[in-house]
Amino acid sequence: MKTALPQRVNPATYPAPLRLLAAAQTAACTLILSLLVLIATTPAQAKEHPESFADLADALLPAVVNISTTQSLEGRPGIEMPNFPPGSPFEEFFKEFFERNQPHPQQRRATSLGSGFIVDPSGYVVTNNHVIQDADEITVILHDDTRLPAKLIGRDPKTDVAVLKVDSPITLPAVAFGDSDNLRVGDWVVAIGNPFGFGGTVTAGIISARNRDINSGPYDDFLQTDASINRGNSGGPMFNLDGQVIGVNTAIYSPSGGSIGIGFAIPSNIVRPIVRQLIDTGEVKRGWIGVRIQEVTPEIADTLGLEKPKGALVASVIDDGPAAAADIRAGDVIVEFSGRAVDEMRSLPRIVADTDVGQTVPVKVWRDGKEQTLDVKVAALDEGEAKMAEAEGSGDQRETESEKIESLGFSVSSIDDAARERYDIAAGTNGVVVTAVDAAGAAAEKGLRVGDVIVELSQEEVTKPDDISSKIKAAQSAGRKTVLLLVEGQGGMRFIALRIDNAK
Repeated sequence: MKTALPQRVNPATYPAPLRLLAAAQTAACTLILSLLVLIATTPAQAKEHPESFADLADALLPAVVNISTTQSLEGRPGIEMPNFPPGSPFEEFFKEFFERNQPHPQQRRATSLGSGFIVDPSGYVVTNNHVIQDADEITVILHDDTRLPAKLIGRDPKTDVAVLKVDSPITLPAVAFGDSDNLRVGDWVVAIGNPFGFGGTVTAGIISARNRDINSGPYDDFLQTDASINRGNSGGPMFNLDGQVIGVNTAIYSPSGGSIGIGFAIPSNIVRPIVRQLIDTGEVKRGWIGVRIQEVTPEIADTLGLEKPKGALVASVIDDGPAAAADIRAGDVIVEFSGRAVDEMRSLPRIVADTDVGQTVPVKVWRDGKEQTLDVKVAALDEGEAKMAEAEGSGDQRETESEKIESLGFSVSSIDDAARERYDIAAGTNGVVVTAVDAAGAAAEKGLRVGDVIVELSQEEVTKPDDISSKIKAAQSAGRKTVLLLVEGQGGMRFIALRIDNAK
């Protein structure tokens, strides 16, 4: 007996309702399969935090050290001898008594604790400068409690970085620097240090913010974190999840003195070149081009024709400096230095400082409504150099006749001998001097003060009060909303942008 085999049915032969049902079932199966694949693969790709930091801590703890410093302080001698009238019979008696019984000044030793980390197996240790500043003795305490005397190799107060050297009979564990520029707000970080003397403490958190300026120095560019940082954590490392040092824990914001979740670390990309120079030479040499700069405000950007506020506005150029030799001028806006964008004024000093001394680099400036590229040879910054000008004046204090610039809220006069004496204007300074400022006006709000000298208006020289009025009218006729003043005052050269919408 023959068995009939099942015949394959062609869906095309189904009635129309069945064909629609079959198509719907096929689409639903395809969608379900796609969702299953997505669910199976997504967790591994989107997982942003580890289940534990234990393996990372085990690997990093041996390279983190405690820093103990001692400092000898002179003790106070005790009770001082009272003052007697000259010739008093008690003076000689008490003098002899105090010389015989007064205790000698005694020294006491102050001890402080901080953190650090080993960056080279030969024994180089990085910490904060404020941890070891003024210390007579420095001791590095390893993770196994081994105590090693340390020698100070070099320090840099401007970035609060110091490098120590210890001699060890064994090869020391070391950690490497990572690229702090790759960090994003929200990335996980791990801090290890010695808070309140409790060595080997591990805390975790995220990067809360970047590019923080906390007014601790000229090169502030801190990473902010909510990882718990307390006293004693200073100088300790902040790691990314790859075990690389991406910051040096330095400061906290805390009304109480304890952690409230706002800590700051120096980015590794600032620390790394400083450490390299300190190890190689014991000192830090920074780049310098010889300009004084200020922020580009929206008003200044509008006056100069920039689409948005960016860059660093050159307020003045030091004679015979690298910038002067490269034809950089007051009024230029530096928007790029050595291929690195200058998004804001305070980033330029850091970029220049990080540039190798003697290197010639391209500098892109905004001038006359367009970008130009100039080549600047970077010189070494002389940290101890200070140029001071002292002005002395006396004699006739006659009032110089002033002209009031009604719409802008200040008065000016020509600079004659009487004005130079009255306002202590240095010889060789030309322009018009500000003789009065309306306290409620826009000029006062922008910081214009009596005694300031207006050197230029809209990047054209002014020599008499009439120049101010005529150039304001010319700017209005051209449809401009603001004028740019180049002002020389107590703080040096600076630019001030003032609106002229209602000027007459």
